Amino acid sequence: MDAVQVVAEPRRREILRLVWDEERSAGEIADRFDVTFGAVSQHLRVLRDAGLVTLRQDGKKRFYRADREALGPLAAYLQSMWADRLDTLAELSEAAERAERGEGTDT
Repeated sequence: MDAVQVVAEPRRREILRLVWDEERSAGEIADRFDVTFGAVSQHLRVLRDAGLVTLRQDGKKRFYRADREALGPLAAYLQSMWADRLDTLAELSEAAERAERGEGTDT
């Protein structure tokens, strides 16, 4: 499976986002999802087999981190996608605050 196919799956993109800037344990990653640990583990395996995350084992714990170099041009695309989502969230939050204060959106 190529990198584009791997990151096409929404949960795997979310996993990449979680491990983009910092290493996280498999349990910490799984806690962020509403599916079983086994399901998250399978997604982590796909990401690892594609070379998109690195794995470090410390005793029984497994720690994952995104391998940005392996993502190549997809890394910039993912970062811009996440930034766009954050911008949209900020805009929605600001609109909700204005609505609570009774301010209109007309200028």
